[in-house]
Order: sequence, then C-alpha cells, then structure tokens
Amino acid sequence: MIEVQKVSKVFDRYEAVQEAQISIQKGSIYGLIGSNGAGKTTLIKLVAGIYQPDLGRITIDGQDNFENTKVKKKMFYIPDHPYFLTHYTTLQMAQFYRSIYPNWSQERYETLVASFKVNVKKKIHTFSKGWQRQIAFILALSTRPEVLILDEPLDGLDAVVRKKVKNLLIQDVSEREMTILISSHNLRELEDICDHIGIIHRGKILIEKELDELKSDIHKVQVAYKGEVPEHVIKRLSVLHTEKRGSVFLCIVKGKEEEISELILNTNPVIFDLLPLTLEEIFIYEMGDNGYAIENIMVE
Repeated sequence: MIEVQKVSKVFDRYEAVQEAQISIQKGSIYGLIGSNGAGKTTLIKLVAGIYQPDLGRITIDGQDNFENTKVKKKMFYIPDHPYFLTHYTTLQMAQFYRSIYPNWSQERYETLVASFKVNVKKKIHTFSKGWQRQIAFILALSTRPEVLILDEPLDGLDAVVRKKVKNLLIQDVSEREMTILISSHNLRELEDICDHIGIIHRGKILIEKELDELKSDIHKVQVAYKGEVPEHVIKRLSVLHTEKRGSVFLCIVKGKEEEISELILNTNPVIFDLLPLTLEEIFIYEMGDNGYAIENIMVE
C-alpha cells in the first residue's frame, strides 16, 4: 500500500504540491489526472522517492520511501522521457538492472524482447521515441516490480503497441498484485485500465475515488418540456453546467441517479435521458466547478 500523508513540496516559494493525501491499495491501478502544471509530475516524483517532501510523509508498505534502498528495489519509475545510460544497448541496460533489482527475471526479459522484436545490441539512443518507450517497458517489467510508477507512459506508441502494453500491465496486476500509479493527459487510456482516480489541481487533491463511484455521482441530463423548464427542478439539482439546444435542455448534474430521475420524472417531461459521462467529461466539468472552466462546451 502507498500512503501519501499531507505532503507538501515547495520550489522557490512556489508550492507545487499542497498537503496532498492519497491512498493506493496493493494490486490496484491508480490514475492521477489534472490540469497542466497542477503538480502531477511533482507528486509522482515524490512517490518515486526522487523528491523529498518538505512536509508530510510518504510510505510504501509502511516504510518511508525517500533514500530507502530496500523500498526502491521493489519499485520502477518510467518518466515522461525515459532515461538510459549514455550509448548503452538494451542488452547492456538489462545487465545493469539485473545487478540492481533482486527480482529481475531473465526469462521475462527474453520473452518481452521476442514479443516486441527489439534489436538488443543496437544503442538505445538511436531508436525512435516510441521504440525507446517500448524498451523502457521491457526493462521495467523484467524487474518484476511491486510498484510501477508511470508518467505519460503511452505517449509515442502506436495503437497495437499501446494495447499490448496495457494488456501486460493488467496481467501483472492480476497475477502478481503489482501496484501502478499512472499519470496521463490521455484520459481515454486511463479509463480503460484504472480502478481508482485522483484529480489534482493547483497542487491540491480535489477528488479521490474509485472510477465506478466517480462515474456514478455525475451525469448528463437531457430533458424537454412542453413549456419552460420548471425552475424548482434546477434549484434542487446540483448543476455543474447547463446548455439549451432548441427545446432540449442539457445539464451536467452531480448526485445519485435514482434521486435525479425521481425528481425529473415527477415533472412529466416530454423527453428525459440520463446518461453516464466519460472520464474526460467528468474531468472537464469538475475542473469547471473549481475555476478551470471551458466556456460553451458540451461533450457528447
């Protein structure tokens, strides 16, 4: 289990992370999302033990993560721009990691190399960005980490490779209870694999929920009446966004599906649809509710 307990980090008087508090269960895939400059990468580097918190504490299985060799041997971090030793080949990087990580699996490494069809004797810096990212995943998964931390991990990968990587991640979570913390701007990708979501904005964690629970608490309502929309309905709903298209009134509403449906159906609408939102839509409207709005938008 990963516990981030009221952690803050300041750079030159700028508080990049402010009293962040999250809990990541063993064997789960936790997606961290937020606006540009929200503090995602800073928080990820804090969890990876690259940065030391100015305030608060981060533990992995009850142990502090910063400068803890025992903890870091169970963890692998792939940053936005994967790093490799200068002029090293994949084979040389594999030998390097094998000397560091006690759970290194040579069998897994050889299987992944064959699956991705990588020339292990070619210097990594000569590969494209997409190939370098594939090599990073091969090396990471071969260390058989208990915790895998990923920052924009699928950027630069084609659709086939993205699917292969996601399947490998899910397989390791299922079979070994590997824990994943992943940050990405591609919310559609996160929606495919994450079971928990944390939303960070201006260094603060706004929401931390299971993805299914998050989706169950926010809905898109489409409703039409013979006359005007009853004012008491809008006043009783927790509305994040409204828009009118012809005779159809569209709104994004927080709350329980049953309560919203009962309230609106009692007003005898001509048209009524209650639709789930995608993670991307939820993010847009939650950000709008916290002062990061996009004007005149309705994602369908």
